[in-house]
Parts: sequence; C-alpha cells; structure tokens
Amino acid sequence: MDFLSDPVFLARMQFAFTAMYHFLLVPISIGLGLIVAIYETRAYRSGKEEDAAASRFWIKIFTATFALGVATGITMEFSFGTNWADYSRFVGDIFGAPLAAEALLAFFLESTFLGVLLFGRNHVSKRFYLISAWLVFFGSALSALWIIIANSWMQTPGGAELSASGTQAVLTNFFAAAFNPSTLTRYSHVICAVLIMGAFGTMAVAAWYMHKKDHEKFALRAMKIGSVVATISCAAMLVTAHSSAVVVSEEQPTKFAMMEGMYESEVPPLYAFGWVDEESQEVLAPFAIPGGTSFLANGTWDTEYDGLNALSNTEQYGAIDPEDAPVNLVFQSYHLMVAMFGLMALTLLLALIFTFKGGSIKRMKWLQWIIIISPLFAVLAIQSGWATAEFGRQPWVVYPSVTGPEGVSLLTADGVSLAVSGPELIITLTLFALVYLVLFIAWARIVSRFIKQGPVEPVADKVAGAQTSFMAEPAKPEKAEGAAGSDDATSSKEGE
Repeated sequence: MDFLSDPVFLARMQFAFTAMYHFLLVPISIGLGLIVAIYETRAYRSGKEEDAAASRFWIKIFTATFALGVATGITMEFSFGTNWADYSRFVGDIFGAPLAAEALLAFFLESTFLGVLLFGRNHVSKRFYLISAWLVFFGSALSALWIIIANSWMQTPGGAELSASGTQAVLTNFFAAAFNPSTLTRYSHVICAVLIMGAFGTMAVAAWYMHKKDHEKFALRAMKIGSVVATISCAAMLVTAHSSAVVVSEEQPTKFAMMEGMYESEVPPLYAFGWVDEESQEVLAPFAIPGGTSFLANGTWDTEYDGLNALSNTEQYGAIDPEDAPVNLVFQSYHLMVAMFGLMALTLLLALIFTFKGGSIKRMKWLQWIIIISPLFAVLAIQSGWATAEFGRQPWVVYPSVTGPEGVSLLTADGVSLAVSGPELIITLTLFALVYLVLFIAWARIVSRFIKQGPVEPVADKVAGAQTSFMAEPAKPEKAEGAAGSDDATSSKEGE
C-alpha cells in the first residue's frame, strides 16, 4: 500500500481519472455536433416540421453532453496549478497561447452559437440558424485542435529551447511549437475517432427505437445518416491511424517499443493479441506475422528497431528502466484499441448491408442489440488509445522526441508539486469520484428522458407556435399520437 503515500502516483491517478472521465463526454458532444448540423441542414432544405423536430432532438442531447463536458474539463485546468505546479512552470510559456486560444476562439464560438440553437429558432433567419449549427460543430472541432496542440507538444516538442536556468521551456517559434511533428496526424486521428463516436451513438439511438418499434421513420433515417458518417470516418481512420503509428515509430522509440513488447532490438512482428511477460521480457502470443509491424511502419519487411534495453543505454532515453516500464499495459491498450476498431468495422458492415437492403434491419433484433451496445466499442477504442499515448511516453511528461529541441524534456516525477500531500490527493480523488458519479447519473437520466420523449414537439408548444424548450415536459402518449395524426393529415393535404 506504499503507493497511497506516493504523491507522484496519486497525482497521476487523479489526472488520469479526470481526463478519462472528461473524454467520455467530449467525443460524444463533438461527434453529435456534426449530426446536429446535418439534421439542421436537412430541416432547412425540406422545411418539414419532422426534420426540425429531429434537429431539436439531437440539439438537446448535444447540449446536455456539452454542459457536463465543460464542467469536467475545468477540473483538469485547476490541477495544473496545484498538483502539477512544477510542470506548469516548465511548460507555461508554451501552453499559455493554445489554452487561451481554446477558450477565446473556440469555446466562446461554440457556446455563443449553441445559445442561438437553443433559443433563437423563432428569432433569427433560417439561414443564420443553419450557419449557427455548423459553427457549433466547427467551434467544438477547433477547441479540440488547441488541446491537441498542447498535448502533442508534450509528445513531440518543437519551437522551444531550454532556459538558461534549465527550469523552463521557452517559446522560440509559435508555429513550430503549434505544428510540431505529431500535431496534424494526432488531430486528424482524434477527429475521426470523435466522429465515429457520434455516428455510432446515432445508430444506437436508432436501433433502440427500432427495437421498441417507436419513431420508426426517424429511426431508419438516423440509421442511414449514422452509418454513412461512420463509413466515411472509419475509412479516414485507417489513414490517420497509419500516419500516427509512423510518427510514433520515428519520434518516440520507447513508446513504439512498448506498443510492440520489444525489449531487444529486432524486426518487429505483427501481433493480433498476446501477453508480455515482463520478467522474461518476451511476448507470449499464439501467432504473429514476421516483420508485419516493420512493413506497416515504413513499407519494408526487414527494418530493425531498437528495443527498450538498447534505448535505456543511450543518453537521450537513459531515464527509462525497462524493468519498471509499463510494457504490458501499453501493449494491451494498443491492441485493445485495434480490436475495438475491428468490432466497429464489422458492426458497421452489417448495419450498412441490412439498412440499405430494404430496411430489413427493422426486423433483426440481434443486430439491433449489437448496434445498441456498439458505442461501448468506440468508448473502449478511444480510452485505450489515450492510455497508449499517455502511458507510452512514461517516465516523461514532456517526451524527449528524436527531433525535439535538445534538453527540452521533463520527467513526470519532476512535474509534480511536492506541496500537495498524499492524503490531500486521496481526499480530492475520492470527492471527484463521488461528484462525477452524481453528474453522470444526472446526465444519463436527462439523456434517457430525451430519448424516451423522442423527436416530437410537445402539443402545447405546437398550439402556441413556440420553440420547444430545453427542459420541456414529455408529451403524453395519447397527445403525441394526436399530434402525429395531425401532422400526417397536413402532409396528406400537401401531397394532394
């Protein structure tokens, strides 16, 4: 139980918990941002109330997720000034600009136009309302860019030099720091991931309605839109995943070695799954493709890469201890990410076949249940991907990448403020867990309520001609049926 008195371990645990919880919500909100924009575009072009109701439905779910995402994100920024004060002093000159830009240029853009979506449907022009929907999505994507810029600089530093005192990284070139060797590949990879998350969330809601035989027209359309977005995003993901892996192999050799369980220098094989025996320093796997990882990294089957034992004997990576490195953890998280992508691809293939083939998915209960739980595949892929990225660069919080400025690196143990004690970290971690649990339950209840209500405008608001409010009471079943009947009659007259 010595780890309970280790402030470095506890500070890492606290930040890992808050970051992973926060990133449960961010992919959903950014991914649904695109779905909202697509549905609002459809409503703008068709002018039909059913399309406007569908847009309002997704706006409500997006807003509930966005609000909780903002609340959980603030916690991490405060921790930079408490448990990670020494780290903040080291990177402050670098991180000030992207974090300020994220708040001023991206967050304000997103939240301002989200206000238009919530309260402005009957107060602004239809075109401006449509533009607002797309600006909310672009704002959320832009927000992710600034955060990825900051995180990527920690992975592959650039545009900086070590101060004369050796205690701070000093910015020398903003663009070189912002667009360091891993920024664009990692950002494109993350954007594909969040779009996949939003698409599978959309498909899951559609499958749920199909299972309940409710809102069937909306469900089939949502399944089609979600599957198309998922197909495009998954195809792009293959490209961005390869690019990200190539950057890791070139810039972060110790992470690359841990991802493949390499202790000794070798031509890395390609494993589908396995287990790293850290005592014997071997990968236990039933089969492997010789040279497969080498081929994926650089297009050749016989390129040898340095293992952890060789890297630990170099001056640049001498701080790593192969015996203490989390090799199996990184190996498992990396291969879990790949496996989850495979499950998503298979699920998507089935959804495409049986959705566009006469809509037969509406009668396939087993496939509906697979799609209902499929967002979990995306969540596991995203979380395991981040675990690979963050645990893989240990023991550095600022990694000494191959092309990084000389001396610009920081060990994780040197970034933790010793002014924060172990008991204080345990108390705050416990309180965070309790508060976050309450917030998650509240979010789940609100979203479940919206899904139960469905894409239907309450009758009282229809009569008054008013916009559906964010916390509107669900319409009673009999009234909802009456409203649907009224809509059908109106559509029939228009058809005549």
